[in-house]
Amino acid sequence: MAKKKTKKKADGLTLQFMPYSEISTLDSVERIKKLLKIILNNKVVILQGRLKPEEESRLIEDTMIMIGNIPGFKGVELAVISNDSEEKTFFKKVKFGIAKVLVGQQDAITIIGPASIVKEMKRDPKKLEVMMR
Repeated sequence: MAKKKTKKKADGLTLQFMPYSEISTLDSVERIKKLLKIILNNKVVILQGRLKPEEESRLIEDTMIMIGNIPGFKGVELAVISNDSEEKTFFKKVKFGIAKVLVGQQDAITIIGPASIVKEMKRDPKKLEVMMR
């Protein structure tokens, strides 16, 4: 009798890079749904750009509601690293302000991952450290 081959689920870490253009045309609710769908599949999202502050808050609120309702889900870890610096001259601040109006928040990187995988994120002005389980 021939042995039946079964696919084994691969253990490991999956990072999914998402260009900002992939969510730029979505409204806030759809952006959050799209990100949550990826995170609930135990993937860490590396987003080019950043969400609006109210979207970040909503994402965290939604995940807090899910804790206890979805088996194994422990929430999310979220960190943003951007070029916002207090050391910019007035001219550079104006220049970056105009650029943000034109292209949005694409000068940042946002990392969002399930708390079951991402143990901790430490951020200082020059780097972001992500500790995994």
